[in-house]
Amino acid sequence: MTVRLLVADDQALIRAGLIALFTAAPGIEVAGEACDGAEAIAVAERTRPDVVMMDIRMPHVDGIAATRAILAGEHKPHVVALTTFDLDEYVYAALSAGASGFLLKDTPPQRIIAAVHTIVAGDLLMAPRITQRLIEAYADRHRSPVAAVPALDSLTARETEVLRLVANGLSNAQIAERLVLSEATVKTHVKRLMGKLRLASRAQAVVVAYESGLVAPRGR
Repeated sequence: MTVRLLVADDQALIRAGLIALFTAAPGIEVAGEACDGAEAIAVAERTRPDVVMMDIRMPHVDGIAATRAILAGEHKPHVVALTTFDLDEYVYAALSAGASGFLLKDTPPQRIIAAVHTIVAGDLLMAPRITQRLIEAYADRHRSPVAAVPALDSLTARETEVLRLVANGLSNAQIAERLVLSEATVKTHVKRLMGKLRLASRAQAVVVAYESGLVAPRGR
């Protein structure tokens, strides 16, 4: 399957570099480009990409607002937030808005290409330590009691357990091994809990788990 991709970045040099990288990558087609969030929303609506590489800091309409607007539409692509800084509260906001994960702009080219396929496969782009550190830091500031998140009450005990393991960074395969389930069964649990919580991405599930207090920051 060819992955159709939209690149949104206000820096022309970085945007051109990403386009050149993806154009040369097998299995990826660059469907469009955008220089700010407003253009990203319009181009995404017109081209209906599978993945949007979204710069967070852009003029006029930033990447967070653009992510929220794109995912509120009928077509819901995977959004990968791009940032220059490894500790940036805007990344947390982008994940809360529905982004499937984030990449630093100095990530090696082959890892960026691999990340696109990881996202399309439905896996969480949350492996780097900085990602979990960031989520823990910002969720800790805004945590509310579990009881304050009524949607969690709709989860079964197994779904709650799966959500906790997802938030701890485990892949579907690792969760399956931990709970002695098939990977297909784990995928079903993840899909159901995301539906009940009305989440757009697996990354949002991680954010909810930390914000609700279901998962505590390490060391606490």
